[in-house]
Amino acid sequence: MIICCPVLYVLYLYFKDFKLFYCCKPPRAALQDGAQAKTYKNEGNYYFQEKNYEKAVISYSEGLKKKCNDADLNAVLCTNRAVAQFYLGNYRSALSDAITARKLKPNHLKAIIRGALCHLELGHFPEAIVWCEEGLRIDSKEKKLLETRNKADRLKRAEQRDSRKAKLVERKEQSQKEALLKALKGRNIQLSLEPSKEEDEVSDGLAELSLDGFGSCSAYGAKVCLDENGHLTWPVLFLYPEYGQTDFIAAFHEESRFMDHLMVMFSELPPWDLERKYHPGDLELYFEDEEREGTYQVNPEATLLQALQHQRYFVNAGTPAFLVLAKHSPFSKNYFHGKKLHRLK
Repeated sequence: MIICCPVLYVLYLYFKDFKLFYCCKPPRAALQDGAQAKTYKNEGNYYFQEKNYEKAVISYSEGLKKKCNDADLNAVLCTNRAVAQFYLGNYRSALSDAITARKLKPNHLKAIIRGALCHLELGHFPEAIVWCEEGLRIDSKEKKLLETRNKADRLKRAEQRDSRKAKLVERKEQSQKEALLKALKGRNIQLSLEPSKEEDEVSDGLAELSLDGFGSCSAYGAKVCLDENGHLTWPVLFLYPEYGQTDFIAAFHEESRFMDHLMVMFSELPPWDLERKYHPGDLELYFEDEEREGTYQVNPEATLLQALQHQRYFVNAGTPAFLVLAKHSPFSKNYFHGKKLHRLK
């Protein structure tokens, strides 16, 4: 038996409409997230207009944290944050945001422009051109994209040109080093190598010599050179142990005699020679053999090449070095006391 009751029927309609209303209405949390994200976007825009880019980044980030369901809004937040990061000089972070924005909204022109500018600032010129061309397919007259593409293309071509020049210079330097090493080997000049991990090594040739190591400048800013006539010019160091003094000759031609340089260097006595005994004809030259702990006398009339070709001479750090002492001086006698000395015969 069905009992018709107006009150019950009204209640039925009320609850039916109530149920439909709440089934169709979006969740309040979703509405709140979207509204809050928009609020943070507006807040970020305000800070951006005030050129407070750090706070703008924070506001846009807070908006993205809401993870609202509005893809367009999220794309705008990412793009705006990219712009703020760009103005802060954080180009990689800005590019990352531009990429994310394009994933959310592939045709978002503002994100494409910002990504192209980021690539340009990072020196990614080919990538900048690609982004510009993708944006120009959306708007072929976009001025910023046209300017950026032209600039990126110009910089890319300049970079390629500089790279070609650098490679030419590198090949030329390598060729010069190889010619230098060939000249050294042909003269039987021996070079000291840096100690290995296991033992000290000294080359009797150039097979193990590093081109990069020997070709560099000495501590005095000079290095051995091979001239167009096939002659070597060396940086040479003269040491005066009696007074703790040194002389450096930046360019000592291999065919020059030691006496030629001594005559010039001691044409006037140096201020440190208080006893006035360092006259060119009263000087003796030596080189030390560190491996055998011996000292060899050098004839002042000899050329630099003749000294370097001695079987026990090893060029250290690309700079030949020689001791200079006054003949028969008390210091000379004490200096060689207990040392293995090989005098001229």
